[in-house]
Amino acid sequence: MRVTRSAAVGVGFYGNRETNDGVHQLIYSLDNANHTFSGIDELVSGNTQKMKVDLEQHLARLSEIFATRGEYTQTLKLMQQMSGNIIVQLSGLPVWREVTMQLTELSEQTGYVEHYRWLSYLLLFVLDLVICLVTCLALAKRSKCLLALMLCCGMVTLLLSWASLAADTAAAVGTSDFCMAPDTFILNTTQGQISTEVIRYYLHCSQSTSSPFQQALTTFQRSLTTMQIQVMGLLQFSVPLFPTAEKDLLGIQLLLNASETSLHQLMAMLDCRGLHKDYLDAVTGICFDGIEGLLFLGLFSLLAALAFSTLICAGPQAWKHFVTRDRDYDDIDDNDPFNPQARRIAAHNPSQGQLHSFCSYSSGLGSQSSLQPHSQTISNAPVSEYMNQAMLFGGNPRYENVPLIGRGSPPPTYSPSMRATYMSVTDEHQMHYEFPS
Repeated sequence: MRVTRSAAVGVGFYGNRETNDGVHQLIYSLDNANHTFSGIDELVSGNTQKMKVDLEQHLARLSEIFATRGEYTQTLKLMQQMSGNIIVQLSGLPVWREVTMQLTELSEQTGYVEHYRWLSYLLLFVLDLVICLVTCLALAKRSKCLLALMLCCGMVTLLLSWASLAADTAAAVGTSDFCMAPDTFILNTTQGQISTEVIRYYLHCSQSTSSPFQQALTTFQRSLTTMQIQVMGLLQFSVPLFPTAEKDLLGIQLLLNASETSLHQLMAMLDCRGLHKDYLDAVTGICFDGIEGLLFLGLFSLLAALAFSTLICAGPQAWKHFVTRDRDYDDIDDNDPFNPQARRIAAHNPSQGQLHSFCSYSSGLGSQSSLQPHSQTISNAPVSEYMNQAMLFGGNPRYENVPLIGRGSPPPTYSPSMRATYMSVTDEHQMHYEFPS
């Protein structure tokens, strides 16, 4: 059972590590995708704000300055038209705000569930080890109360193991269904929020697949290039005639340069390679490390359930063995110095443990009050007389603590040192328990 428990704990820790790695990889991929989508929305909203507000303010002031020059006014109208084109192209890009909120919520829920799942399995591992060690201690100490307590704890842990096995199996089955067709699941989930063409572009990301943002980004870049050329022409020809227009023209030039930088960042973020890599990492974390960890956790739960079932079945047998061993000492005299229970009692009661006689006081007192031993020290009576006396008082020759009738010496089977001890104890009893006639 200890081998099974150790194997179960090892499998459980390995599965827990695999599940943690898969979930952490999923959370990392979700955070990266969330950061990318948030960056796209910020760039789109920032460029739209620049074109609608900042550029319009500069163009309005320049229109007042160039009111007397029709060719400059036509240039400003062309720039206003280009900024309108940029706004239209930016508004055609998908808005990832709802997707970002869903990814943020999914990442937080996944981290929350994973934290408590890891903590619960860790506590279950510790509980299994504690019950195993305390059960071994109860068997070594032959403690019935401790064994009964561990049997109750084992029953509770058995139920927890079966519940864990059911949860792991359900999670593994659900995850396997997702891993059979993850693209279809994501398409169905994002339906109505993002166009199918955009989702397929990120899911497959092949060289043959054209980017759905290519036209919008190309128009954005051409419009910026046209506006920059017009601003450079105005700076070259209109500033000598209208010096007050230089400040606004330089402001427009800085704005267009910042928009061009944002355009390059937007093109990099909208490229499918980064998001597709995050998607593959998330699917790998779920469908490989995640499912493998769930299977190992299920195996751990199964082994733990079998181990605790064995413990609960073997507990009553150990209990019966305790009772049988206790009954083996019921027919032995408590004052017998060779009785293990008497040794344990003597260890707790030193006053009684220091008696070193080979016969009990009760039997000695009763025999000496009625029968006085002879004065001879050593008797050479045949062995048959000793056996007859032993059979008379106990029916079993091993009751050697029964006093011998008509004899003052120990049986001939004792050694000389034991005879001397027996005679000294007999004399001491006669001195203390002598009654007047």
